[in-house]
Amino acid sequence: MITATARKLRPLGDRVVLRPTPREEMTKSGIVLPDTAKEKPQEGTVVAVGPGRTLDDGSREAIDVSEGQRVLYAKYAGTEFKVEGEELLIISQKDILAIVED
Repeated sequence: MITATARKLRPLGDRVVLRPTPREEMTKSGIVLPDTAKEKPQEGTVVAVGPGRTLDDGSREAIDVSEGQRVLYAKYAGTEFKVEGEELLIISQKDILAIVED
């Protein structure tokens, strides 16, 4: 599900906009976690993809992910921001570690 807000974003170069998977609110044993104890998510859904990095010869490097795919990314990668109340993350393609297959 890609929101109207996310469609307004057009990342540049080899950057990708992600919607991080929500953090766990409770442990498996039922203990409620405060915000400070929650693990930073490392999985998200691709919302928008840039055109690719421009190479020295003027051509574009292909982007390996597409909108709607679930991916795993480096723990402290990217820049977090909010657009109309929605938390998003912009990362470079090199920080994407894997595509999650269903």
